Amino acid sequence: MKQLSIRFCGFGGQGIVLSSVVFGTALVTKAGLYAVQTQSYGSEARGGQCQAELVIWDKPLNSPHVAMKDILVAMSQTALDRYLPSLKEDGVLIIDPGLVTDTHDTKARVFKVPATETAQALGSRICANMVILGFLQAATNMMSKDDLAEVVKESVPARFVDLNLRALEAGREIAKGVNLEVMES
Repeated sequence: MKQLSIRFCGFGGQGIVLSSVVFGTALVTKAGLYAVQTQSYGSEARGGQCQAELVIWDKPLNSPHVAMKDILVAMSQTALDRYLPSLKEDGVLIIDPGLVTDTHDTKARVFKVPATETAQALGSRICANMVILGFLQAATNMMSKDDLAEVVKESVPARFVDLNLRALEAGREIAKGVNLEVMES
């Protein structure tokens, strides 16, 4: 497979870092791939800029930094505005259309995943990040849905497991018919 880089971005409180950690953990512990993860966020506990990067490959990685990303997941307009220039022209942009309205005429393939709206319908917007992960898992097929679910169960408080698993499944439903073909060489 080719090396793959994903940036998750939004604001604090959306589970941006958790998304990257969970997806990376599933890839390493379940799919047998190599991954490195970095993160940065503003000094505010909630509401400040937040981003997490994940670099994935089937060989050991020497650096957690890749200048141009293959996939950008944007959960806020401010984050998209800031990080869109780091997305490859032929990359994939995944947005939450309830929070991102202007994609700046990007040439990237754009997928609108109504994560926050879907999460609210499930009972809490706090699981919007899991809607995104369900979409990513189904669209990339980099791991099985059961493997991702197992890592989610290990990563969230017990009282939120059911909600997060339902959010994963909702994201998978949104991804029906989408194949990002990231496992290609």
